[in-house]
Amino acid sequence: MSASQHDLRLQGVYTAIVTPFTEDGSLDLHAFEKLLDWQLEGGVSGVVVCGTTGESPTVTETEFTALLQLTHKKLRGRAVLIAGTGTNCTEKTIERSKLARDNGAQVLLIASPYYNKPTQNGLLAHYHAIADSVDLPIIVYNVPGRTAVNITTDSLIVLARHPNIIAVKEASGDINQIMDVIARVPQPFTVLAGDDPITLPVLGCGGRGTISVISNEAPALMVKMVQAALNGDFEQARTRHYELLPLMKANFWESNPTVVKAALAEMGLIKNVLRLPLVPMSNRLRTSLIEELHKLKLV
Repeated sequence: MSASQHDLRLQGVYTAIVTPFTEDGSLDLHAFEKLLDWQLEGGVSGVVVCGTTGESPTVTETEFTALLQLTHKKLRGRAVLIAGTGTNCTEKTIERSKLARDNGAQVLLIASPYYNKPTQNGLLAHYHAIADSVDLPIIVYNVPGRTAVNITTDSLIVLARHPNIIAVKEASGDINQIMDVIARVPQPFTVLAGDDPITLPVLGCGGRGTISVISNEAPALMVKMVQAALNGDFEQARTRHYELLPLMKANFWESNPTVVKAALAEMGLIKNVLRLPLVPMSNRLRTSLIEELHKLKLV
C-alpha cells in the first residue's frame, strides 16, 4: 500500500521517546513498556522509536527490532508507531527502514544525512531513493544544527510531491523558513514542529503538531497545549505554553537526551543511564531540574 493509499494525516503530539538502559548498559524493556504506558495515558498521537532522542546511533539492529516489536504490541493501533531510521548512508537507511517496516512501523522519521554535507541535489536523491524503495510514509527531519546542512524550502517542495513523503519535522531554528514551508508546500503535506519551545508559534502559523521531547516527561500537559492551539483556543494554549517553557528549555541545558533521562529517572520511570559518548547530566544542574519538575507536579 502506498502512502497516498494510507491517506495518513499527522496531527497532535508525537513523543520522541527515550531508550531506557539498565545499570549494565543493556536494553531495559520493562522500563520502556512503562514509558509507553505513560504516553498512552497522556493521550499522545504517536511515538517515535529510536529517533535521535532515543540514542539511535548506539542502538543495535537486534535492539531496534525488539523496541519496535514491543511498541507495536503495546500501542495496538491506539497511537501511531514512527521509527527513526535516518543514517548518513542512503543504503543503510533503506535497510533500516525495511527492517522497521517489517516490525510494525507505520511511518518513518528520517533525519537528513549528518557529516557528509550533501548538496541540495544530494539530499533530493537521498530521500527519493528511500521513498522509492520503502513503501511507508516518510517524515523528513530537517535539523541543520546537528547535520550541518539545511534542507531548503525549495527542496522540501520537491520532496513533498513524492506520494510517500508526507511531512517534515522542522527544527531549522528559523521561524521565517518554517513559515515559508507552511505557506508553500502542497496540501496535505504536514509541517510538524521539531523544537518544543517553538511548537506554539509553529501551530499558530499553520503547523499541525509536534515531535516532542518534553512529552516524555509531561505527555498529558503537552497534548492539552497542542490540542488547545489546534482548536483555536490560543489563550489556553499560551497559558500552558508558558507553564511548560522552563522545562522545555531545561531539557536542553546539556545534550539531548541527557537532561530528559535525568528527569525521567527522578520521576521513577527509568534509570539514569546513557550510552557513551553521552554521560549523565552534571550534578550542579540537578537541583534546578527537580525544581522545574515539582512546579509541574511531575515529582
